[in-house]
Amino acid sequence: MGDGLIGYYIIGGLVMLVSMYVSNKLKSKFKEYSQIHLQNGMSGAEIAQKMLDDNGITDVKVISVPGQLTDHYNPSNKTVNLSEVVYLERNAAAAAVAAHEVGHAVQHATAYSWIGMRSTLVPIVSVASKYSQWVIMGGVALAASTFFGQYVLLAGIIMYGTGTLFAFVTLPVEYDASNRALVWLESANMLTSNEHAGAKDALKWAARTYLVAAIGSLATLLYFISIFLKRR
Repeated sequence: MGDGLIGYYIIGGLVMLVSMYVSNKLKSKFKEYSQIHLQNGMSGAEIAQKMLDDNGITDVKVISVPGQLTDHYNPSNKTVNLSEVVYLERNAAAAAVAAHEVGHAVQHATAYSWIGMRSTLVPIVSVASKYSQWVIMGGVALAASTFFGQYVLLAGIIMYGTGTLFAFVTLPVEYDASNRALVWLESANMLTSNEHAGAKDALKWAARTYLVAAIGSLATLLYFISIFLKRR
C-alpha cells in the first residue's frame, strides 16, 4: 500500500505547489487591479445589475455575502452573490468579478449546455468525492492479497473519475463566463482600455486556478489507473 501511494503523494505535492503559486499570483493581481479605480464610478453591485438588465434578466438578484473570494452565482435561488469587497468597491478587479458571476447567470438564462451538464454532475460528485480516495486506498490494500481488491480499486477509480470529469466540464463554463463578461464590459463601454486590460488579466489568472485543478485531478486519475493495470 505504501509503494502504491508514494506516487499519489508526489503528484499531490506538485499540484499543491502549482496551486499555491497560481493562487498567490491571483491574489496579487486582484490587489494590483483593485488600485485601478473606475472612471465611471460604478460599484461591483451596480455593474452586475446593469449587465443583468442589459441581458434582459429580471429574476436574478445581486446580493452581498461575507468573506473573500466567496463570489458565486447560485442557480437554485437565482442570486449573484458578491463578496463585500466586490459588491462595494469601484475598481477594475471588482468589475471583472461582478461581470464574471453575471456571466454565469446569463449562461443559466440561455440554457448554456456546459453549465447544464455541470449542474447534473453536482449531486453525483458531491457523494463520490467524499469517499473515492478511501475506496481507492482500501482497494490498493486489498488488491495485494485478494482478487476482490481489484474491483474495490476500480470502483474507487470510477468514483474519482467523476470528480475529474466535473473539473474538466467546469473549464468551459468558467472560460465562457469570463468571455461573456469581457465582451459585455467592452461593448457596453463600461471600462477604459486600461481598466479593461486589468479586468482581462485578473480573469485570466482566476481561470488558471480551475485549469490547474483539472490537470491535477487528471494526473492523479491516470496514476490510479496505472496502479490498477499493474495489479491485474
